[in-house]
Amino acid sequence: MPTLARVVEVLEGFYPPATAQSWDRVGLVAGDPEQPVSTILLAVDPTLAVIGEAVGLGADLIVTHHPLLLRGIHSVAPTTAKGAAVTDLVVNDVALYCAHTNADVADPGVGQALASACGLEQTEALTVSEAQELGRVGELPDSVTLRDLAERLGAALPPTAGGIRVAGPADAPVRRVAVLGGAGDSELAAVRRSGADVYVTADLRHHPALEAREEAHARARLRGGPGAGVAETPYLIDAGHFASEWLWLPGLRDRLAAALPDSVSIEISTVRTDPWDFVVGATPPPEPGDDA
Repeated sequence: MPTLARVVEVLEGFYPPATAQSWDRVGLVAGDPEQPVSTILLAVDPTLAVIGEAVGLGADLIVTHHPLLLRGIHSVAPTTAKGAAVTDLVVNDVALYCAHTNADVADPGVGQALASACGLEQTEALTVSEAQELGRVGELPDSVTLRDLAERLGAALPPTAGGIRVAGPADAPVRRVAVLGGAGDSELAAVRRSGADVYVTADLRHHPALEAREEAHARARLRGGPGAGVAETPYLIDAGHFASEWLWLPGLRDRLAAALPDSVSIEISTVRTDPWDFVVGATPPPEPGDDA
């Protein structure tokens, strides 16, 4: 049975901590490096429910994408969520390891997993930050409609209450696709520079998304406008933060299974850590001329 130190060594070989962004907090959060590891639970977020699932499984280690302690705290008393999480980990001898932006930039990593779900085979970096490549951009083997791409993603992603939001005509052809798992509206300028037909990301806020679409409409109008065969790109697909990064977990499970002894059980969490539970009134706007 490997020690926690050995599993951390494997994880840091996959996702070197030095490749994380300077503001990030990655690595071992809790656990004795000498403790044996027989069961590992993989999850997007280290929530109380995920920790409870790990305890129920008898897991020795949780590996998550998002950090537990990204921002400074001044107490680990169990009267707060962070304190309760730390307490539950320590009391139950469950270690926690986080691989965040170092997993985003890895190959394979979060970006490549989202690119593969879209059907992209050969990709390049969308942008560079702190000497690290962020996001991916590439071309599909064949052009598909925007709806087809969204439905392809929907089949690969875990179900969430919010589903997938799309900005653009359903029948618009797309081939060049940019992706960035998690929150991505800060990279809309990079998407425009990349020449992508569609941008797949998450957490698209109203103003950045609306301004990106308005800029696309303005450029199309200068080139002849809608109806003159000019596409109003890039279109936008908001796949959800949790869902777009969950895609990384199956690949991580396979890599860990190949690197660790067969005696180690590796499970993917069944807890949906997307914060939304249901939506009301999620209907598309009426088509022009529709009296409904």
